[in-house]
Amino acid sequence: MTKDINVSRRLVLASGAALGASALIPRAFAAEPLKVAGIHGSPVENAWNSVLHKALQDAAAEGKIEYAFSEGVAGTDYPRVMSEYAEQGVKLVIGETFPVEKQARTVAADYPETAFVMGSSGQFSGDNFGTFGTWNYDGAYLAGMLAGKMTKTNVVGSVGAIPIPEINLLINAFAAGVKAVNPEAKHLVGFIGTFFDPPKAREAGLAQIDAGADILFGERIGTADAAKERGILSIGSLIDYTPRYPETVFANALWNFRPILDAAIADAAAGNPVGKDYTAFGLMKEGGSDIAYTKGIAPSGAEAAMEAIRADIKSGAFSVPQDFSEPT
Repeated sequence: MTKDINVSRRLVLASGAALGASALIPRAFAAEPLKVAGIHGSPVENAWNSVLHKALQDAAAEGKIEYAFSEGVAGTDYPRVMSEYAEQGVKLVIGETFPVEKQARTVAADYPETAFVMGSSGQFSGDNFGTFGTWNYDGAYLAGMLAGKMTKTNVVGSVGAIPIPEINLLINAFAAGVKAVNPEAKHLVGFIGTFFDPPKAREAGLAQIDAGADILFGERIGTADAAKERGILSIGSLIDYTPRYPETVFANALWNFRPILDAAIADAAAGNPVGKDYTAFGLMKEGGSDIAYTKGIAPSGAEAAMEAIRADIKSGAFSVPQDFSEPT
């Protein structure tokens, strides 16, 4: 549901209590925090948005930025919300433009003094429109290596949102990890057609289980609910789902937005152009993504093989294949 900016915007500021003694520094000698806005197409509880939101909240708590945000912003409203934040004097806007690539660039061109750094399937443009991809595909590949050695039915499944390049990359990497250790395994793929609909993701997961899958890769929230319901194992994406599903989720392809955010904040604060691709800051070899897994669930040999590839990814000795095509 679309939320009006005046209703959904919430301001998150680092308070004097949170800052401790540093809050007592006279304002004349303290750097003004950068005004940053987050525009979230889904509720901030959604996994992808929650990663961005937490990084922005943490930066605000540290006094580096002044953070306001809007959530649940529909694609039809997105350009308007971008414009309103720019009109309010926000210096850096963080968000996503997957459904409104052309319109977002038009807005950015209208506000050259505002920096926009957005999750995008397109290229950066001009001096003030930067992009980043959600490339936690290294962790997905590693999780696939574990799943390929753990499946008993020789069928695994993936539930994704929409077949955009970033999601295709992630699911294809998982499938490649499975195939690397188990060439005979079958991989089922389902898309729910939206970025946030946990019941729909659950239904897609149940359908894959009915088709024989005994391990699910949940690119979307709700997939693990299907796995839990049927007593099989699942893999999470972006955040660590294991505490929420301790008996179900045994591995997670993690992504950390903070390195990307810090780079964007540094550029915007210095008045440098942000018209660049910030994706690389989120890669595993840069410390921006990783795998978290419960040891002892997969066979010891599978864990050792996965850890060897993990070390090679971090050192640059191995690169996970990049496949942006729609998985089938």
